[in-house]
Amino acid sequence: MKINVKLFATFRIGRGKIVYLDYYEGMTVKNIIDELGIKKEEIAIIIVGPHDGTPEKMLTFKVEPNMTVHLFPPVAGG
Repeated sequence: MKINVKLFATFRIGRGKIVYLDYYEGMTVKNIIDELGIKKEEIAIIIVGPHDGTPEKMLTFKVEPNMTVHLFPPVAGG
């Protein structure tokens, strides 16, 4: 079973748009970002299915097999 991780903006550098990770029982969003080498301070928004929020809210969220996790860094523009 897999977890799909969709990366946005600078998170794609060296990783691509989508990363597929092997799912294991008890896997959390924190486990995913650790495996990808992304620091929580670099993340602005995390979306997992219908759930979304800041890293403080979402890092302990337990993912299920075949879920998609979206990771967004802070963005600027005008």
